[in-house]
Amino acid sequence: MEKDISLDQFMTYLRFERRVSTHTLDAYQRDLMALADFLDVPLLNARTEQIASYIRSLAVDQKASSQSRKMSALRHFYKYHLKLGHIHVHPMESISRPKKVRSLPKTLALAQVELLVNAPDLGQTLGIRDKSMIELMYATGLRVSELISLRFSQLRLEAGFVLVYGKGDKERVVPLGRAALACLQAYLKQARPLLLDKPDDVVFLSRFGSAMSRQAFWKIIKKYALKVGIERKLVSPHVIRHSFATHLLNHGADLRAIQMMLGHSDLSTTQIYTAVSRERLKKIHQSHHPLEFS
Repeated sequence: MEKDISLDQFMTYLRFERRVSTHTLDAYQRDLMALADFLDVPLLNARTEQIASYIRSLAVDQKASSQSRKMSALRHFYKYHLKLGHIHVHPMESISRPKKVRSLPKTLALAQVELLVNAPDLGQTLGIRDKSMIELMYATGLRVSELISLRFSQLRLEAGFVLVYGKGDKERVVPLGRAALACLQAYLKQARPLLLDKPDDVVFLSRFGSAMSRQAFWKIIKKYALKVGIERKLVSPHVIRHSFATHLLNHGADLRAIQMMLGHSDLSTTQIYTAVSRERLKKIHQSHHPLEFS
């Protein structure tokens, strides 16, 4: 097939006027050349149904995110030539983007959570701190940013809850539970005074006596996952948050109550956990239903 001048014009525009990165240039060129090979006609002569057929062919072995990226390159290409008057109709105007399938959040089994919670050595100052942090995160579903920024002014230990300031500084009240409360009180009494370097209102302190970073807590979680034999890539602060929500739902908690504790502004965000529970029920059925073994 002869060289497509319209592609060269577009690449020149991206390189010198838009000043896009070399990586982006290469990706756009690959995507447009792939379409040209599929069509076997000049790109500016492509009809909507031909491009739609190409997009459908991508769905066979590519994720929605990859399809969307390729479609973005095509849309920019035709928008550029439409603006210059080289075409009079945008051939992708009526082609919708592929729907991104929302993946289910990863969760730990209850037994795995118990292993993780009990992994820290309570004979060590940092072990007392670590157990309190993991227990509190699992008991409340706090985001890692909310956990490491927790301050004394947010604690209501006698009442058994914490005030949490989430995204957009929205305040919510989250119950602690007996186990988390006991761990937190032990940390405040036995470990925190030994870690404290100078007056600080942050509840959880690093080994240096200052507020802990997100990365530091990630490393703590990974360390204990390795210790108890849980695959490291399966464990993260966010997985613990997901496990909190899923386990609550599995034990009959109301979805709106979970929404409030997680700090989701929209119930539809929380409803992803119902899908997790359905998957669990499906596995239980497959494992124990007599007809599955016939």
